[in-house]
Amino acid sequence: MYNELVSKKEKLAVIGLGYVGLPIALEFARKLSVIGFDIKPDRVELMKKGIDPSHELEPEAFAGCDIEYSANIDDIRKAKFYVVAVPTPIDEHNLPDLKPLLAATRTVGQVLKKGDYVVYESTVYPGCTEEDCVPLLEEVSGLKYIQDFKVGFSPERINPGDKEHTLTSIKKITSGCDAESAEEIAKTYELIIKAGIHRASSIKVAEAAKIIENTQRDINIAFMNELSIIFSRMGINTYEVLEAAGTKWNFLRFYPGLVGGHCIGVDPYYLVYKAKELGYHPQIITAGRFINDSMGGYVAKQTVKKIIAADKNPKESRVLIMGVTFKENVSDIRNSKVVDIYNELKSFGVNKIDVIDAFADSHEVKEEYGFELSAGPAGKYDAIIMAVSHQQYLNIDEKWFSNLANPGCIFVDVKGIYRGKIKGLTYWSL
Repeated sequence: MYNELVSKKEKLAVIGLGYVGLPIALEFARKLSVIGFDIKPDRVELMKKGIDPSHELEPEAFAGCDIEYSANIDDIRKAKFYVVAVPTPIDEHNLPDLKPLLAATRTVGQVLKKGDYVVYESTVYPGCTEEDCVPLLEEVSGLKYIQDFKVGFSPERINPGDKEHTLTSIKKITSGCDAESAEEIAKTYELIIKAGIHRASSIKVAEAAKIIENTQRDINIAFMNELSIIFSRMGINTYEVLEAAGTKWNFLRFYPGLVGGHCIGVDPYYLVYKAKELGYHPQIITAGRFINDSMGGYVAKQTVKKIIAADKNPKESRVLIMGVTFKENVSDIRNSKVVDIYNELKSFGVNKIDVIDAFADSHEVKEEYGFELSAGPAGKYDAIIMAVSHQQYLNIDEKWFSNLANPGCIFVDVKGIYRGKIKGLTYWSL
C-alpha cells in the first residue's frame, strides 16, 4: 500500500474537510495524490479557490498540492486508502452522537474495494472502530474485514488556533488491525509527520490513548475551577495562589476557565458512556464534567450578584460579553460555554446584553444559539465580561473599558488576563 501511494499509482482520500481533515489532506497532497471529500458542496467550492472555510489555514497552505476536491461520492472510488476525519459530538443527553461517523463509514463502505485501507481519525471510545464502524463497512461493502480490507486508527492531535504545535510537529499515534496494516499505516503517516510516529499495539489502545489525553486535561481544569469557587469564598485570587504554588518544580500548571469546544468538553462523555456500558460508573470523570459544565452559569451568577451589590437592578443593567468562541484566536463556536453565561444572565432577567467577537461569524452564532453578535460596544455598561482571551483583547488600555462603563461597573475577567491592571472598575476573576 505504502509503495503504491508514494509512486502515485493509487490515491488517498480524506473524508471530511473540517478543522482536522483539511490540514491532513493538504499535507498528504504534498507527497501523494489526494482526493478531498466533503458532503457540503459550498465548502468544496471555497477550497477549490484556496480558501479554508474554517479560517485556520492561509491561502499559501493550498499551494503545491496534488489534490482534487469533491462532494461527489463517485470521485472517491478512485482511492485505495481512506482517512475518515469527521466530528464525533455528543447529543443533548451528553451521549455519543455517532451519526456523522457512521454516515462517513457508510459512504466509504459504498466505494470499498478488495485491498483497500480505512483509517479513522475521529475521537471515539475504545472499541468503537471495530465494534461499530467495521461491521457497517462489511455490511455495506459485502467484503470481509482483514481478509478483504484493512482498518486502522490514528487519532487527530490538531490544536485549532495553535501556530506552534501544528499537525506535522506533533508526534502521531498510529495503529492497524494486523501487523502488516499497522506498519503500512505508520509508514504512510511518517511521510508527513516530522515529529515521528508512535506505533500503538492495537486499535483499541490508540483509541484509549486519545480519549484520556483530553479527559486528563478536563479533570485537571475541573480541579482548578473547584479551587476557584472555594478561593472566591475566601476572598483570595486563584491566579495568585497558582502563581505561588507554581514555584515548586513538580506543580502541574493548569488554570480555571470555561471548557467547551469539540474535544475536551466532549470526549470524556465518550469514556463515561463506554464505562457505564461495561458496568462501571466513573466518579472522577463525571464529577469533573459536572464542574466544568457548570462554570458558565457560575460566572453569570457571580456577575449578577455583583451587579446587585452595586445597588443596581439586573433587569435594567447592560452587559457586554467579549468573545463567544470556544477558545481564543479561533472562529469555532461549537459547544461554546460563553453561551451558558449569556443564557444564565437572561434567566436572571438581564435582557440588555451585547456580545462581540473578533473571530466568530454572527450568522453562525444566530443559527446555532439564537442571538446575533453586535458590531461593537455601544453605550455604557454595568458589567463587562472578558470571556475569551483573543489576541485583540489582550492589551487594551483600562481607559477604553472605563469609557464604556457606568458608575460601579463590574469587570469580570474569566481568564485572569487583566489581573493587576484594572484599578477603576470592580474587578473579579475565576
